[in-house]
This record gives sequence, C-alpha cells and structure tokens, in this order.
Amino acid sequence: MLSVELHAHSSLSYDGRDPVELLLAQAEAVGLDALAVTDHDEIDASLEAAALAPEYGLVGIPAMEVTSAAGHILAFGIDELVPAGLSYDETLDRIHEQGGVAVVPHPFQSSRHGVAAHISRDQLADADAIEVYNSRLFTGWANRKAKRFATARGLPMTAGSDAHISEMVGQAVTQVGTDDRSVEGILDAIVAGETSVVGRRTPWRISFRQFGGGIKRRIKRTVSDLV
Repeated sequence: MLSVELHAHSSLSYDGRDPVELLLAQAEAVGLDALAVTDHDEIDASLEAAALAPEYGLVGIPAMEVTSAAGHILAFGIDELVPAGLSYDETLDRIHEQGGVAVVPHPFQSSRHGVAAHISRDQLADADAIEVYNSRLFTGWANRKAKRFATARGLPMTAGSDAHISEMVGQAVTQVGTDDRSVEGILDAIVAGETSVVGRRTPWRISFRQFGGGIKRRIKRTVSDLV
C-alpha cells in the first residue's frame, strides 16, 4: 500500500506559492510515497519534481491540471502539455493519447471549475477516476456527491489536498493498493480501482490565505504581462 498525494500546485501555477523542492520536502516529512505536482495548464515544474523525487525517497508522477472548456481535469503520467480550452472529450483523448490517466477533481464544485455542470453524467463517467475527497471543502457536500456518483458508476476514487502552499501537501491522500513503487504501477492500480481515500479538511484560515494569495499572484502576473 502506497500513500500518494495527487493534487498539489507549485509556484508555476498562477495560484501556487512554493517551489517544487518545498513540496517534495513536505511530502517526505509526512511520510508519503509519491507526489504529483499538478500545476494549472503548466507541466515544466511537475517534470522537474518527478526528476528530483528520488532524492526525497519519493516517486514523482508527472502531471498537470488542464483547464478544459468544461472545467478542470487532472492528467497523470504524461510528459507533454495538454493545451487548455479543448472540449472535455478532446481533453480526455489528448491525455489518453499520451498513455496518461484522466481524473476529474471536485466535479460538482462549479465555483472551482468543476465539470459536472457542463457535461453529461455519461461523459463524466468516461474519466478514469473521480476525485471524491478534496481537502479544500467547507460543507463537504460536493465531496459526498462525487463519492455517490463514483460508487454508483463503479469508478475508481481518489483524494487530493489541492495544496497551493507546501504545508498543505498530505492533507488528503490516496492509498493505492500496490507495492510497485513506479509511476506505471501506481497509475495502473488507480485505474484498477485499488484505492482508498484518507483526508482532513484544509483549515479555513489556510484556504482563505491560499485564495487571497492566488488573487495577488494573478494580478502581479497580469501587470507583468502588460509592461
């Protein structure tokens, strides 16, 4: 059984704060086995993290969070950027063309670019897995709805901290039923449904801080682009 963080953002994300080294150090400190850095519409930092991960005793999973026309989709096991703005179906196709795994995060949270409001339930079920526990929650309603959907459709389930600062890495962990400490072994087990989820709510003060920091970073980047 391996403990895996499948949803974390570095400073390359428009709303992330910390470099990959801090994310990796936190993952090591809390006893994780693997980490996927899932930056928004960026992959370079994730590839860097995957290369550095063995120095921290970790498996590094190359990944990104793609902004499809319908909302966010996590792509794992890829090595080339999947462009933003494609349809939901085309985004899944692009991920699978690279041999990757497509997981839908927070599908029922429209305010956070969840896809469910914009696609059919059959389309949602075309994903390889559903994130059923996202630690950035307030009531937990959206997580429970995601779990009910995944259970009804027999879909694999994952968890993710959705960490935008390094301290939050490991808040929500996917326990993967394999002893194969490789990217392929972990992803194969996820697709096979050999998972369970363990999670804690991100403290509200941290959620607000992450949200506020994201706004500041977006403004700074917009100004930088204009000058």
